Amino acid sequence: MTAALQRVPCTVITGFLGAGKTTLIRNVLEQAGGRRIAVLVNEFGDIGIDGEILRNCGIEGCTDDDVLELANGCICCTVADDFAPALDRILSLEPRVDHILIETSGLALPKPLVQAFNWPGIKSRVTVDSVVAVVDGPALAGGRVAADMEALAAQRVADELLDHDDPIEEVFDDQVACADLIILSKADLLNEGDLASAEGRMNGHVRAGTKIVPGMNGKVDVGVLLGLGLAVENDIENRKSHHDGADDHEHDDFDTFVLDLPAVASPEALARKVAAAAEAENVLRLKGFAHVEGKPMRLLVQAVGPRVTHHYDRPWKADEARGTRLVVIGLKGLDRTAVEKLLAA
Repeated sequence: MTAALQRVPCTVITGFLGAGKTTLIRNVLEQAGGRRIAVLVNEFGDIGIDGEILRNCGIEGCTDDDVLELANGCICCTVADDFAPALDRILSLEPRVDHILIETSGLALPKPLVQAFNWPGIKSRVTVDSVVAVVDGPALAGGRVAADMEALAAQRVADELLDHDDPIEEVFDDQVACADLIILSKADLLNEGDLASAEGRMNGHVRAGTKIVPGMNGKVDVGVLLGLGLAVENDIENRKSHHDGADDHEHDDFDTFVLDLPAVASPEALARKVAAAAEAENVLRLKGFAHVEGKPMRLLVQAVGPRVTHHYDRPWKADEARGTRLVVIGLKGLDRTAVEKLLAA
């Protein structure tokens, strides 16, 4: 077997906050078909919500050792300090992993990460099978790249010191421009006209030949996602981005914090509070777990702007402290006190 064939393929899964990356990864794990798949999750926030979702997924063959988190740091900014050691740990697992899924944070740029695959200590051991961008179908159908862009657009117009290009739009552009495959998530929520509108919104952002695949409830045939064999690291300089030539990029346009709250009366009551906080304080993204009074199951909560989803994902463990912990992400200057007051009301 040649050295190239011995390298472990990696799929980089990028996408904006709340687009559906974690749901897609869970679907891939469920369709593993005997392959050993490791997951590297890059969080934006103080706790590893996405890692916890995957680590406790209950999928046969998916163990705690197969899911590794990088918290409190954008993977594209901390490749040397965080990514390389994490990769070492994954590659040391026995039995050997067959494929690695790398879920970047919503703010990460995929290009610097892919470039790191050319480093001497990395290139001989792994290769980038493909870059997959997950985009929010309903948001795109509405002409946005996120659930609530109006407040951000108004801020940009009002503040003459801001750059002309919206930073969220730049992140979106860079992610899809680097992608080999676009997953249009939540397509089951779109009618035919909205689906066409969402796909049309991608024009001018994706590279020629990049396929756009609708995702229904996070379900995409694993054969479409894995085994593309593109060795993206060899072609990365041909994928243009807003940050080409820049030494680094800043994430100062966003604030994030964690709230620990008491048990909630019901999922519906919590959803109403989350939606109210999103509307009043321009929360872009919220995710976490909740303890519902009298219920033995843990409630998983996800919100993009005022659009809230929730479901019971698993029973509370006997040795686990039951509580409500939510990660809140918004624009710089997000009022933590106001958000906490609305959610704890």
